[in-house]
Amino acid sequence: MATNIAKYIDHTLLKADAKKEQIETLCQEAKEFNFASVCVNPTWVGLASEMLNGTGVDVCTVIGFPLGANTPETKAFETKNAIENGATEVDMVINIGALKSGNIELVEKDIRAVVEAAKGKALTKVIIETSLLTDEEKVTACELSVKAGADFVKTSTGFSTGGATVEDIRLMRKVVGPEIGVKASGGVRNAEDANNMIEAGATRIGASSGIAIVKGLTSDSSY
Repeated sequence: MATNIAKYIDHTLLKADAKKEQIETLCQEAKEFNFASVCVNPTWVGLASEMLNGTGVDVCTVIGFPLGANTPETKAFETKNAIENGATEVDMVINIGALKSGNIELVEKDIRAVVEAAKGKALTKVIIETSLLTDEEKVTACELSVKAGADFVKTSTGFSTGGATVEDIRLMRKVVGPEIGVKASGGVRNAEDANNMIEAGATRIGASSGIAIVKGLTSDSSY
């Protein structure tokens, strides 16, 4: 069992219809339970940054979310804007279509654009959307993330056809080695799920079920 499991958790609310009051509650919960971060859409970064200032809870946001189909230049701008608003971690979605088309150069350029925009100011996590990839493509995406200088690789957006699996976490950890973070997101609903991911090599858990996880309960949330 992982000790202090709360510090593994990015307390997450990324639904399109999330209201201000829900984001405020998310931040209050993150302070109460001392989660690693809150993960919110870019429009809420300023509010979250204001609420969490001085608490030790980071503000994470998403870039090119959830499809990853924006240009590298757009993702770089989005990253800079999010950091200006107070984000200290950015989770970017790779260009999945480019990867599946074999356009490796574009995928690397895409990741590097965000890494360079965030350098020295925010951690960069690269969402590879494992449910849409073959194992070979997962390996390539992880290798490109390391090459581009990312801080983490991450399984999923939680908005596609599947979430994190223990098998994918093991594969990603094997590829990136011990120095890069691995984030499991999507479908981690209880402490058992979270501990299984951590034992497989995850160093961060993205979940809207953070409170259920730390309390030993099970959530019915899909993210």
